[in-house]
Amino acid sequence: MPQKLEPIKNDTYYHIYNRGINGETLFREPDNYRHFLKLYEKYIDPVAETFAWCLLKNHFHLLVRIKDEEEIGYIPRKQPLPGHKAAGRVSRNQTPPAVENPGGGWEKGKKFNPANQFSHLFNSYTQAINKRYNRHGSLFEKPFRRIEITSERYFRNMVFYIHNNPVKHGFVDDMIEYPWSSYLSILSVKPTKLQRESVIGWFDSKNNFKFFHQKNHKEEEIEKFIIE
Repeated sequence: MPQKLEPIKNDTYYHIYNRGINGETLFREPDNYRHFLKLYEKYIDPVAETFAWCLLKNHFHLLVRIKDEEEIGYIPRKQPLPGHKAAGRVSRNQTPPAVENPGGGWEKGKKFNPANQFSHLFNSYTQAINKRYNRHGSLFEKPFRRIEITSERYFRNMVFYIHNNPVKHGFVDDMIEYPWSSYLSILSVKPTKLQRESVIGWFDSKNNFKFFHQKNHKEEEIEKFIIE
């Protein structure tokens, strides 16, 4: 029986994860990873803060906070120019007058819906992969899965679990060697949209963050975070 999932709630932390349908490969080459991250910025940044992420060959993990409704903006919607049927007609030879719009030519539309934004991300990426590799049909399992993060300990363990995933699955010996996760971004000082300072704050300091990731954690402490 399909897993029943609760609706995504505002101002709530989630572990969000998904994998390729029937074990399908999601990321075949570096450009695929980069394109997914580009789409992620487009679709997810407006509705969520990201604290940790990891992309692997056939699945991915995200640790996010869905923004409060007041923090979520509106979907941009172009105002019709004079002469458009929605604004009344003008003579074919008449030059439409300039229209000054405070929003840079855009007006408010509907608010972004977090669940829809994740669906847009997966659908857009699927279309790109299908076109590039001449495949057809779904790429991701449905529905995408999410687990609410309910405590500080849960949060810290989840950050470790996400960053340690490439080691767990044998892609690298040390998580610092893996390029497609947020681990290096948190250690870096380069500009990032990742909530770096907040993550470090949950561990009290960058040194504690590194120490926590270097510890040998017992499997039973994080077994509830593991995809079966």
